[in-house]
Amino acid sequence: MSSPAPPPASPSDPAFRLEGHRLIQLLAVITFAVALPLVMALSTRQWASAAILSAALGIFGQAMWYARRGRLTRAAHLMLATLTVLTSAMMFNSQGLRDEAVCAIPALLVFAAMFGSRRVFIAVLAVQFSVLTAIAAANIYGWHVNAIHPVGWESLIDLVTVLTATAFFIWLMASDLRRALLRLEVENGRIRESFERIDVLAHHDALTGLPNRLLARDRFTQALALAQRNHSKAALLFLDLDNFKDVNDSLGHAAGDELLREVARRLQVAVRSTDTVSRHGGDEFLIIMSDHGDEQSVASTAVKIMAQLGVPFKGLGMELSATCSMGISVFPQDGSDFDTLLQHADMAMYHAKDAGRNTFNFYDAEINTNVIEHLHLIAGIRAALAKQEFKLHYQPQYDLRNGRIVGAEALIRWRHPELGLIPPSKFIAVAERSGLINEIGTWVLGEACRQARAWQDAGLAGVTVAVNLSPVQFRRGDIERDVMNALAASRLAPASIELELTESLLIAEANHLGPLLGRLRGMGIRLSIDDFGTGYSNLGYLRRFEVERLKIDQSFVRRMTRDTHDEGIVRAIIEMAHSLKLEAVAEGIEDEATLARLIELGCEFGQGFHWSPALPPEEFFAFASTRQVLAAC
Repeated sequence: MSSPAPPPASPSDPAFRLEGHRLIQLLAVITFAVALPLVMALSTRQWASAAILSAALGIFGQAMWYARRGRLTRAAHLMLATLTVLTSAMMFNSQGLRDEAVCAIPALLVFAAMFGSRRVFIAVLAVQFSVLTAIAAANIYGWHVNAIHPVGWESLIDLVTVLTATAFFIWLMASDLRRALLRLEVENGRIRESFERIDVLAHHDALTGLPNRLLARDRFTQALALAQRNHSKAALLFLDLDNFKDVNDSLGHAAGDELLREVARRLQVAVRSTDTVSRHGGDEFLIIMSDHGDEQSVASTAVKIMAQLGVPFKGLGMELSATCSMGISVFPQDGSDFDTLLQHADMAMYHAKDAGRNTFNFYDAEINTNVIEHLHLIAGIRAALAKQEFKLHYQPQYDLRNGRIVGAEALIRWRHPELGLIPPSKFIAVAERSGLINEIGTWVLGEACRQARAWQDAGLAGVTVAVNLSPVQFRRGDIERDVMNALAASRLAPASIELELTESLLIAEANHLGPLLGRLRGMGIRLSIDDFGTGYSNLGYLRRFEVERLKIDQSFVRRMTRDTHDEGIVRAIIEMAHSLKLEAVAEGIEDEATLARLIELGCEFGQGFHWSPALPPEEFFAFASTRQVLAAC
């Protein structure tokens, strides 16, 4: 299949203007070259030649008129046809194959190649072959014999004129070719630069200029090959900036981008020139360390990196600092390919975050086991919610002044069909990290309110049910709706429910907690602070929020009769609660001596194994009913 012909050039096309300029130049030279023999023909009274040359000049003038008006194809065809006829006539009327006009044939073919199509070029060549063949045949067979004139000045002038015109035409064509080649070379250079830029964009991060994940994978493959050849080790460091989102949210993305660029620069300073620093995405970086002898050298580099990042730097008129959590996997013990080592370094990095951040951690098999267990727990929690495997047990809460049961703390239990009883300490943290704590918390609220109402309907009055709330539930922003829905569904009075909060929640969410707790307190819901003494214990925050109770953490209560320091802490918390007109609740009361000492210190309420562990709802009802009757007697 033949390729389609190129579209005709428009008058605004530079190539069109160049072609027109060249055609006008050639017509001017041809006109001069024909005018000179015309003058000589007239001077020697060669009237036939003079007539032919005069007609040719007239036609060339018409072609010039066409060319100046942009009708280049017509001008070129007219010029080629006229030159073909002119050279043929001059050869036939003069010296035939020995005439000077033969020298013009190459120039004529050059014109045809420059300004005509392939068909025009072939046609001109065919006509010239035919004319030359006809003249030769006429001379051979005597039909027309061309006389050979003696060499004279006229012959020299004709020959020089033809050669000069031909040389000029060839020079013009060569100049155009050189310019075209130069333009082509410049364009090729631009294309090469474009490809280089594309390659850089494809393999480097636009913000920091560091290699991206694609190039990092290739570099790590090379590092593994080098380590295998030298029987050494290669390490992959997965680095994630701590609290980078806070920088973006508080200072804007411009400050975040500046911080990332500075981190990239410092990472490159901290590692060897043979190592590779790569931006993995967002605030994550990869560092590829090749040809290392042992883990100690890797750890030294990790320490150097953290020291570099720990130095504050000025950005957007203020000091910014960055800490990071880093996970490290090492070839060959942690994996033999990039994907496996990256996965293991990622696991180790999250282990470092769980350890408190601003640290690094090497991968080990136990991390992988914990991650797998973590994933199984998440899947199990979802299934437990769907299959109603979660249950609530209730630990009675006593008024230490009269021995009556006044409340119950709802504690979740999970009896797995295969793993048995799973303690809350094992799955609550997983539920919080995965976000499933929101669904669990909503279920706990609803179930606790339903059970409290059921007890009231069965005749067990005056028992307030306490429910622990996770900070994650407050961050979601639906806790008020969940509480109202649970109370409405169970037809329970708000005063029959108590919400237990943590100190860390009061500190971290202080801005929006105040109005929320005020609304809950206005509904009649009781509020308490759980595990008091283990967190911030900030008196200012206690005064700010409308809580009613402080629950003293059981770790102090259990040791208070054996450790004067712990007794002092318990005494201080009770006195502080009373000074703020709050009630004190002691958790973890396990013996009579502890109970007696708490009563002496003025603690109002308590709970613990001294009376009972957390009980299923039916057992709690029987236990509480009996104790209330005994207390009444």
